[in-house]
Amino acid sequence: METPCDKYSREHSRIFSPVQEAALDWIERATNIRTNYPHMLSGKIQGAFLKMLVELTGASRILEVGTFTGYSAACLAFGLGDGGVVDTLELNDELEEMTREGWDRAGVSDRICLHIGDAMELIPPLGVYDIAFIDANKREYAAYFEAVLPHVKSGGMILVDDTLWDGKVYEENPSCDAQTRSLIAFNDALVSDTRVESVLLPLRHGLTLVRKL
Repeated sequence: METPCDKYSREHSRIFSPVQEAALDWIERATNIRTNYPHMLSGKIQGAFLKMLVELTGASRILEVGTFTGYSAACLAFGLGDGGVVDTLELNDELEEMTREGWDRAGVSDRICLHIGDAMELIPPLGVYDIAFIDANKREYAAYFEAVLPHVKSGGMILVDDTLWDGKVYEENPSCDAQTRSLIAFNDALVSDTRVESVLLPLRHGLTLVRKL
């Protein structure tokens, strides 16, 4: 659900073209109609941040772990220059047709390569990336991070989504569910990881920016 802060931020941000806006609106509507967890969608503000970050860094190779309905992949692809590519990994193939239609509407199908399967098996042969975006099974964040880190160039970025988890990670008596426990452990380990620098932003459900040293 969009908060008043989210609404105000969205209404006072301008980064997408009319065609891009229309495509993202279609993906959002389709996600709300056809999936059980539409709140997993990145949304306009985070999507705009992803697009701008790609443009600012000049990234040409991006790895995404967790495609869902393709919203964030489209936003990442919007920021790419000629010849850039997003390799996006998704375990579930049930939403592939809808996802590809959204990318077609956004005009980014030629910049996105969808890989269906287990991310831990798919990542090793994929190459080296400027940016990686992790937004998949929260229980596996530590494993995803360790798998992704060797494939990000020195000075490159890893973005990790949902790291505030609706505030559950900093509650006085945090939930004992597996996802919350895993995110707490991941956040605690990352802040003391000397291989990287990181900053956790209160954007949407928490977005951690990691720079590989």
